[in-house]
Amino acid sequence: MSSIPVPAYIREIAPYQAGKPIDELAREFGLDPDSIVKLASNENPLGMPESARQALLGAVGELERYPDSNGFALKGAIAGRYGVRPEQVTLGNGSNDLLELAVRAFVTPGDGVVYSEHAFAVYMLASQAVGARRIEVPARDLGHDLAAMAAAVDEGTRLVFIANPNNPTGSFVPGADVKALLEKVPEDVVVVLDQAYDEYLRPHERYDATAWLAQHPNLIICRTFSKAYGLAGLRLGFALASAELTDFMNRVRQPFNTNSLAQAAALAALADEAFLARSYELNLAQRERLEQAFADRGLRYVPSSANFVMVEVGDGAAVSQALLHEAVIVRPIGGYGLPAWVRVSVGLPEENTRFLEALDKVLAARS
Repeated sequence: MSSIPVPAYIREIAPYQAGKPIDELAREFGLDPDSIVKLASNENPLGMPESARQALLGAVGELERYPDSNGFALKGAIAGRYGVRPEQVTLGNGSNDLLELAVRAFVTPGDGVVYSEHAFAVYMLASQAVGARRIEVPARDLGHDLAAMAAAVDEGTRLVFIANPNNPTGSFVPGADVKALLEKVPEDVVVVLDQAYDEYLRPHERYDATAWLAQHPNLIICRTFSKAYGLAGLRLGFALASAELTDFMNRVRQPFNTNSLAQAAALAALADEAFLARSYELNLAQRERLEQAFADRGLRYVPSSANFVMVEVGDGAAVSQALLHEAVIVRPIGGYGLPAWVRVSVGLPEENTRFLEALDKVLAARS
């Protein structure tokens, strides 16, 4: 053991486990990478929009230069889209970066951070990394119990995380309920609303959280280009907040945390409304198809508002491992306290067909 002193809360961190990459599975099982269906990481099955690809190629000629650390053009476009000022926008190396920036800026060792059971693992990891007091509120119907979360806020709480829709469950709470929590939380407690999957909400589910920023200066809204915009590999997210909170987040943000290629591609993708509409329509149709398929097979699932569906299969780790032998990657989620479930990303029609055929084979062999 090293004699270097490391805080106990750092030693106790279990590193985040990402979805298995296609190339890794190909090496392990001797498979052709092109034969593998990956439905594990909630990526956009349509890939990168062509508009973003062309913008990225156009930016290649400037890679000897540092990127614009302040992201002037992209911040301006985001501000215009959401009706805020550029000084209310923080850019991040994916939305994960922004979640960590919020914790680093506003939480000190011993402060309380509230989040839901079965919520995104980064909330716990980011809180633990700064020695925060972690307050995990039991889920209700595998989703957020916002009333209980508001009640869990005590005088030592400094931050509340809400994921809507939630990962990995796909559950959704109405915007009115989120607003009600904001009304209950003290003004000196930061509320981080993680809307990574917001673009997949159906029309009747949509709500405008940015309209709340003026009334609730303790609110931070996090969004991402990794999902509906198809730019997961470029790692770019953004946060919307008051100018004051944004200033503090930028004080702990690393210089050049978003690269030139990511900024160029995101700027193009943000303007590509046709691609965003295709992403939404494909996801809606295929998500409903997966949910109906699970219902037809008598499998319990959580109705989803995101681009994945969580389904109960008995032993999530074993079923996931068996599916790997069928060249299909899904996500076991025992680490979220859900060992009987797997999370399945919504894929292209042919990918979902492959998955369902493989699932039938695996479940039949286990029966």
